[in-house]
Amino acid sequence: MATMARAPTREVVSPVIDSRRWRAFEPREDDIVVATFAKCGTTWTQRIVDLLVHQTPEVRPVGEISPWLDATIFNPLEEDLALLAAQTHRRYVKSHAPFDALPVWDEVKYIHVGRDGRDARLSWQNHMAGTRPELVERVVANAMALAQTSEQPLVMPPPAPEDPRAFLLHWMDQMEAAPTGGPTLDPHYFEFEASYWRERRRENLLFVHYDDMIEDLPGEMRRISDFLEIDTPATVMASLVDAARFATMKAQGDDLAPGLKKAFDRGADRFINQGRSGRWREVLSVEDAARYEALAARLATPGLTAWLQHGRRGAGDPRTAPD
Repeated sequence: MATMARAPTREVVSPVIDSRRWRAFEPREDDIVVATFAKCGTTWTQRIVDLLVHQTPEVRPVGEISPWLDATIFNPLEEDLALLAAQTHRRYVKSHAPFDALPVWDEVKYIHVGRDGRDARLSWQNHMAGTRPELVERVVANAMALAQTSEQPLVMPPPAPEDPRAFLLHWMDQMEAAPTGGPTLDPHYFEFEASYWRERRRENLLFVHYDDMIEDLPGEMRRISDFLEIDTPATVMASLVDAARFATMKAQGDDLAPGLKKAFDRGADRFINQGRSGRWREVLSVEDAARYEALAARLATPGLTAWLQHGRRGAGDPRTAPD
């Protein structure tokens, strides 16, 4: 039986997330939780974990095997729990909750994936632009229902600008206006990332970065395999790496995530977008970039900022960062 190391210290309730759903989760000692801020390589990492657990490159529908447990816009909680209870293989669960909103068990492995926030938000703009009206309606309906059970009223965000630069500037506006001094009900990017950074030295928490996976996918998959204590032979790993490459996942997208056809205008092709970093440099001016750096200096520590922008290969191992 898994040992509780730390209970959640906050609740997060947004139009799409309710961290309270984790209260009903019954962990197994070898469970894996992939936890990220949105559009930071979540599905990519779920697929990598899937490949390592099963040790075969066959296509398996990620969302149907690895449920997003804190989401309120897809399956009822009872369905997700029943799916997980019936699984006989090693389980891997998705979360978009900050780390302090998750229960932590000593025997459960947690993988946190980071990415430069500017790239993540540009990917989010593409995500929003392709969302089908039916999904938007579901989000609104869920927000209204959640508002009846949360401590604070939930407010749907206003329509975001379509221009990429205006979209990022609007996002910076929101972070500049966000309250400080304590946890919020719907944490912004830096608040979310800080919740993981504070506990980065936990032995059962692995930090992975989007840029590192782009630059050295075989090396990062080996790190993840070792962290999960999975002995993956080199001959098998080669085929798993090929299956995890962005081009392969994009080509197999509708099979990996068949449910996305109902959520996005181009299905998985919209959701699995470009798979590259540094796009923000094509959008923001020098002054815009300086404004973001000032935000990062105010809302994050230097070590966290360096890791978010440069990954482990550029900023070093998070566990050894002094701040």
